[in-house]
Amino acid sequence: MRRPLTIAVLASLTCLAAVPCTAASNAPSTIKVINRLTLGGAGGWDYLSFDAQRRHLFVSRGDRVLAIDVDGNKQIGTIPDTTGVHGIAIAQDLHRGFTSNGKADSVTVFDLDSLKTVATINGTGQKPDAILYDTASHHVFTFNGKSGNASVIDPAKNAVIATIALPGKPEFSAADGKGHVFVNIEDKSELAEIDSGSNKVLHVWPLAPCESPSGLAIDAVHQRLFSVCDNRTMAVIDAQNGHHVATVAIGDGPDAVTFDPADSMVYSSNGESGTLTVVHEDDPDHYSVVADVPTQISARTQALDPQKHRVYLSSAQLGTNKDAHGRPQQVPDTFAILTVGKP
Repeated sequence: MRRPLTIAVLASLTCLAAVPCTAASNAPSTIKVINRLTLGGAGGWDYLSFDAQRRHLFVSRGDRVLAIDVDGNKQIGTIPDTTGVHGIAIAQDLHRGFTSNGKADSVTVFDLDSLKTVATINGTGQKPDAILYDTASHHVFTFNGKSGNASVIDPAKNAVIATIALPGKPEFSAADGKGHVFVNIEDKSELAEIDSGSNKVLHVWPLAPCESPSGLAIDAVHQRLFSVCDNRTMAVIDAQNGHHVATVAIGDGPDAVTFDPADSMVYSSNGESGTLTVVHEDDPDHYSVVADVPTQISARTQALDPQKHRVYLSSAQLGTNKDAHGRPQQVPDTFAILTVGKP
């Protein structure tokens, strides 16, 4: 994942003193930010992942992963030494979690019950970003931003067993549970389909008019893929043939999307507009925006709680100071997890 917030959003940062932020919204009053858990600490952030069985939220945090008890509203543990961590994959059948360590070209394996590290797998491609556990093959896939490929890991061996060349820079991924893994190709505005049995790319489909896709989610029952893109666009794609089904307007700076099958809701977290766009799947070919929930500028990544139908977002207050890359720096100790849902 990428996307530092642009300097253009700094004029709106005064709204960050309170939650929810005063972004424009037509959201129903029943869907809103219902909790803010301030965690503080230094470091950036990227993906979140939710362990629905144990009710634990995993939050990437620079060189570590935070484990949050969402029902207790508190941090309960830390997975350390995950240098440059981007994502966290969960394998319920193995009782294992896996982190993609972007600065170490490695994966950390941890026990979902004890939260203890059990192994480190070296030798992925360069700068592993998205990470996914495929239940069909029982393999872990890392999608490597710098080397433009995917590494396939056998958890039984804790080793990389294959490398899959991709047509460009990979971003988010999703799987249908039937042996098909999908990944956005950011720099080409494309979507690639991988056969997880043969570890081969089956298809590459264009996402136009979607530009620079990041977040990806799937409705596995209806075979619909949701890619969120830089140009305030969500593309809905038929996962069986790559056909473009619909285009939905979302907010600025999206970097994650989730799908709740119980409610037929798609959620796009938009970091630059400080909103969560809520889209209803009316049927597999038709979609309606039902809300733009004010969240907070910088809240661009998310995870879904499928039991309570809530969305968790990472965020922090951004100041006017910039780092060496010209990106706005976060105000110290303002990092927090926002919960969006019905009270």
